[in-house]
Amino acid sequence: MEKGTTYVALDDSKRRIVAGVLRPDATQPELREIPNEPAVIRRLFERLQREGPVVACYEAGVSGYDLYRQLSALGVPCQVIAPGLTPRRPGERIKTDHRDASKLVRLFRAGELTAIHVPAEAEEAVRDLVRCRDDVRRDVLRWRHRLLKLLARHGRVYQAGRHWSHAHWGWLRAQRFDLPPLQRTLEATLFALEQALVRLAELDAELVAIAATPPYRDPVGWLRCFRGIATLSAMILLAEIVDFQRFQRPRQLMAYLGLVPSEYSSGDTQRRGGLTKAGNTHVRRALIEAAWHYRHRPALSPALTARSQGQPPAVLAEAWRAQQRLHRRYRHLLGHGKRPPVAVTAVARELVGFLWAAMTRSAPRQVA
Repeated sequence: MEKGTTYVALDDSKRRIVAGVLRPDATQPELREIPNEPAVIRRLFERLQREGPVVACYEAGVSGYDLYRQLSALGVPCQVIAPGLTPRRPGERIKTDHRDASKLVRLFRAGELTAIHVPAEAEEAVRDLVRCRDDVRRDVLRWRHRLLKLLARHGRVYQAGRHWSHAHWGWLRAQRFDLPPLQRTLEATLFALEQALVRLAELDAELVAIAATPPYRDPVGWLRCFRGIATLSAMILLAEIVDFQRFQRPRQLMAYLGLVPSEYSSGDTQRRGGLTKAGNTHVRRALIEAAWHYRHRPALSPALTARSQGQPPAVLAEAWRAQQRLHRRYRHLLGHGKRPPVAVTAVARELVGFLWAAMTRSAPRQVA
């Protein structure tokens, strides 16, 4: 930043904000506690802007990006900081809002903080819808478990075929108990499951409709060329990653998604552990689910062929290379004694590289 810049770090909560203000020639930050109200925040930064250039930051949290947009509207450059990457001293055992603001503004001026990508409001709205759909999907899973366990506790176990088939649903709806409280429990649980399934279907239809509109139509089509990635999986990837081109190398995207192994090495000792799982859990789940499809031999199924119609040849070539390479990788890892979940995780990590290549080299910028 230019000389004479005032640095401001905000430790925000629901009702108040502690602002750490570090002026150009100061060594100790000035701490101010203000209500978390737009008018008060505006007055603070307008007063600071009259003294000279101002830049601000705050850690990402439950408050989202509203504060970022407030400051951007005032013409104040603002960064949203990744809290998991903020340096912390091992011996620190006292944490307060004032201490956090003071430490954050010092690190901000020193350039030791890592900023995250802030999506546009329209992008954030689609991401919230995708996450809402994932919440409902988990609700469906929980209600299914509750219903089956309720019946199993009373000796009702379906053994005539697969669960959740038409025949199984008919069997569930035909169950009756003599005791009224137990019958009411069954009806309430079954009703909750049916309602969750209706909500899930409605959200799926809404996301499919969004996927068919710009700016999602083209990138969704490109991602659907890859085995294991259909419309909903593609929308998860686009809503969470937003822009593949903000990662200069595929390894950066792999690390962002938490698909790289942890490591603690020193000197001649090298210790590698499990996945860091430090990134986006929604994308990681979708990628691992897609990676299971690569245990099968490379092939173009009728569904995949239909999804690939009219797509760029470069993307199709990348998707076919992914099938060949990832299937060989899966078989190789199994042959060396790796368990299938471990092999699939490694396949998911390499799948990220193919997706990055298809979305950055073979196609223009996808989501504005």
